[in-house]
Amino acid sequence: MLLVVVQGQGPGPRYGHVLDLVAQRYLVTFSGNDGKKVLSDAWSLDTAQKPYVWTKLNAEGDKPSARMYATASARSDGMLLLCGGRDTSGMPLEDAYGLLMHKNGQWEWTLTPGVSPSARYQHAAVFVGARLHVTGGALKGGRVVDGEAAVAVLDTAAGVWLDRNGLVTSSNGSNSQTEDPSLEIMRRCRHSMSSIGSRLYVYGGLRGDVLLDDFLVAENSPFHTDGNYTGSTPERGSNMTTPRTNDLCPFDPISHDDVSESSISTDSSMDQEYTQGQTDAANSVWQTAQTHMSTPKEMMGAWANSEDSDVARDVQLHPRAVVIAREAIGNLGGLVRQLSLDHFENESKRMMPFHNEMSSCPGKRFMRQKSPQGLHKKVISTLLQPRNWKPPADRKFFLDAYEVGELCYAAEQIFMSEPTVLDLKAPIKVFGDLHGQFIDLMRLFDEYGFPSSAGDITYIDYLFLGDYVDRGQHSLETITLLLALKINYPENVHLIRGNHEAADVNALFGFRLECIERMGENDGLWAWQRFNVLFNHLPLAALIEQKIICMHGGIGRSIHSVEQIENIERPINMDGGSVVLMDLLWSDPTENDSVEGLRPNARGPGLVTFGPDRVTDFCKRNKLQLIIRAHECVMDGFERFAQGQLITLFSATNYCGTANNAGALLVIGRGLVIVPKLIHPLPPPLEPEPSPEPFRERHWMQELNNQRPPTPTRGRPQPDHDRSSLAYI
Repeated sequence: MLLVVVQGQGPGPRYGHVLDLVAQRYLVTFSGNDGKKVLSDAWSLDTAQKPYVWTKLNAEGDKPSARMYATASARSDGMLLLCGGRDTSGMPLEDAYGLLMHKNGQWEWTLTPGVSPSARYQHAAVFVGARLHVTGGALKGGRVVDGEAAVAVLDTAAGVWLDRNGLVTSSNGSNSQTEDPSLEIMRRCRHSMSSIGSRLYVYGGLRGDVLLDDFLVAENSPFHTDGNYTGSTPERGSNMTTPRTNDLCPFDPISHDDVSESSISTDSSMDQEYTQGQTDAANSVWQTAQTHMSTPKEMMGAWANSEDSDVARDVQLHPRAVVIAREAIGNLGGLVRQLSLDHFENESKRMMPFHNEMSSCPGKRFMRQKSPQGLHKKVISTLLQPRNWKPPADRKFFLDAYEVGELCYAAEQIFMSEPTVLDLKAPIKVFGDLHGQFIDLMRLFDEYGFPSSAGDITYIDYLFLGDYVDRGQHSLETITLLLALKINYPENVHLIRGNHEAADVNALFGFRLECIERMGENDGLWAWQRFNVLFNHLPLAALIEQKIICMHGGIGRSIHSVEQIENIERPINMDGGSVVLMDLLWSDPTENDSVEGLRPNARGPGLVTFGPDRVTDFCKRNKLQLIIRAHECVMDGFERFAQGQLITLFSATNYCGTANNAGALLVIGRGLVIVPKLIHPLPPPLEPEPSPEPFRERHWMQELNNQRPPTPTRGRPQPDHDRSSLAYI
C-alpha cells in the first residue's frame, strides 16, 4: 500500500465534513468543523493531475450555509448533492444543494426545489440512478428522525421530495406517534448506506443508546420500457447478523464532538433475534419508497441527470408529469405537483383543423446583410426576462427592419451550416408549437429553466419544433428571441421548421399583419419577407441519441426512412417542396390507436393522417424508439399515440384565447427518461384593467381570431357556424 501525502495548502484540519468523488475524477470536500467553528468552504482535488493539489472552489450560485454532519452524494453525471447537516447553533437543516461543474470548468451551487420531509443530520444518503435515497438521521436533542420522514427520496427527475405518501408539501419533521413497524426499523443515525448497481445496502448505526449491527438489502429494480414502473420486492440479506445493544454513554448528537469512538464497547449484553414481521418491515419500507420514485433524468435547473454513458439506454416516458398549480402562477411556492400520466383525462383530446389553412402568397428574395456584433445580445437582454417581461404599451416593435435583416442573416448562416436532420444529444428540453404566445414561453422559462448562463444552458440543450409565428399576439418577440438565442448558443439551441414557417401560411394567420401593424407598412412587409427567406433555411427534423426523432408534423404516407428527410436540400419553400416535405410539416396521427393505415386529413386535400401501424413500422425500419412531433393543439399539452411510440407536444396555453388547453415541454435526460412538464392557462383578470392597453391587446387578438377557420375539438364535433364554441379558433 502506497501512501501519498498531498503537499501545499489545502482544506486544513476538520471533522464532520463530507467527501465524495465527482465525475469519476474530482474529489470534493465541503463544510465540517475545524475545532473552532463550523465551515462552509468547498475544495476539490483533481485525481487525474499529479502532483495532487487541493483547489478552493469559488463556486457561483446559491451557496450553502456552514454545516457539519451533512451527506454528499455524487450522481453518475458529475453532480454532487449536499443534503442536510447541522448549523453553527446545532440546529438540523432541511435544505439540499447541488454542486455541478459546467463545461467551462466553473462550479455552481443550485438550491434544490421542493420541500424536504424533515431537517436532519448524521443521516445516510445514496444515489441509485437519479434518485437520492435518504434514511434516518438525528434531530436536535439526540432524537432520531422517525415517522414518515424516516425514509425519503429526492426525485431528481421531477425536482421534488417524496415520502411514502407521495409528494411532500410541507416540512413536518418527525412523527413519534407512528406505530408503523416498516418505518420504525429505519429509525437510526450514524449508519452507513451504499449502492451497487440496483441494490442498496444499509448497515449499523445508532438508535438512541443502542448500537445496531443489522444489515439490510433492498433491490431497486429498473423501469420497464413502457414507462410504468414495477418495483420488485426487496429481500433481507442472507447473511444478516443479529442486532446487539451495548452499554455506552447516553447518545447525544450535539455533544458527539467530544465522544471517543474507542469508548464504545463491542461486548454484547443481549442478543435480539429479528422476527418475520421486522424482516417484512424492512422490505416494506424500501418497496414503498420505490413505489413513489421516478427513474433517471433531468431535474429543474441543475438536475440534468444521466446514466453511465457506456450503458445501452432505452427511451422511457416518466410515469408522472410535473404540473405547476393554477394558483401558483409565477411563483412555485411549493405548489409543484406530480401527476400520474393516467390522471390526464384530456390527453386524448386534440384540436383538429376543420378547414384548409393553406393559400398561395409567394415570398420575395432580397439582399443579405452582414450581422453586427452584439445585436443578438440586445435582443436577449430586452426579451429574455421570464418574470419581468411586459408587452410594449404602444405595441411598437423595438427592432427596425434593418436590424431584423441583420439578425436573420446571422442566424441563416448557422442554419445553413447544419444538416437537414440535426444530430443531438441528451439532456435536452423539447418545446412544441408556440404560435406567438410569447408570455407562455416566458412562463415555461420561468418555471422550468431558461437558456442563459444564469439559467441552465450550460448543461442542457433546447429544441423547438416549429410554428413560432401566427395566431398569437407576439410572434415578433417569439421568433426574434429564438433567433438571438440560436446565434448566442449555436451548439445548444436548436430550431426546426413548422408548417407556419412558410409565407403562404403566415400571410393568412397573423404574422404578416403583425409585422405591418407593429413596424409600419413598408418596414413591416420587408421584415415579413425577410423572415420567410430565413424560414426556408431551417433544418427539418432532429435525431436525439439516434433513438428519438423529432419533427413538426409527421411521417404521413411517404416517409419511410430518415434518409428521405436528410436528402431534402435547403433552402426550400413549400411551392418547391415534395410530398415528403408536405407530410413532414402537415400530416397528423389518426384519431386514436384503433384507426390504422392512411386516412384523409381534415386540414385539406392531399393531406393525410397516419395510423399507429405506420408509426411502428417507421420506428422498426429506422431503429428508433420514439417520434416526438408538434403541430396539433392537445388539451393536456402532450398526448401519447401508438402505445407510446409517438408523442404530440404543444407548448402554447389557451390556444388563441379559446381552447383552454394546457401547455407542456418534454425534458429528456441522459438516461433517456422523458418528463412532461406543464403549465395551465393564466386565469382572467379579476377586475377590468385600468389601462386601455390590455384591452387593445385583446381586441387585436380577437380580430385575428375572427379571420381564422374553426377547429373542432377531437371527440366533440361542433357545427361549422358555432363561432361561440371553444372549438372555434
